[in-house]
Amino acid sequence: MLYQVADYFFTLLHLTIITFNLLGWIWPRTRKLHLIVVCATLACWFVLGIWFGIGYCPITDWQWQIKEKLGEQNLPASFIKYFVDKLTGSDINPDMVDAFTAIGFALAILAAGYFRFVKRAALKT
Repeated sequence: MLYQVADYFFTLLHLTIITFNLLGWIWPRTRKLHLIVVCATLACWFVLGIWFGIGYCPITDWQWQIKEKLGEQNLPASFIKYFVDKLTGSDINPDMVDAFTAIGFALAILAAGYFRFVKRAALKT
């Protein structure tokens, strides 16, 4: 029972972070927090990734430990791949999932940068 609650918690946490990474730049009040969360995500992927593999997510690591205790096996490297497979009932190509993840994240970073630096600077002049 405790492992199932932890699994639901990590799923909700994942979905919250993913949604906020993609959309948090939209609202002026959340833009600073969005920048912090995006930088934390990048640090996990590329700084912790030096030791654990590029794209490393500690939340995925912890959730996979819980899922293994619940009996799940052959878990993919990516939570997004896992979740998309569960939603669709298919085995989506992991390279395609990674590509869409990277594109979506890059677009969110570009939008955040635009509103944080370009548009903000234009408003000051």
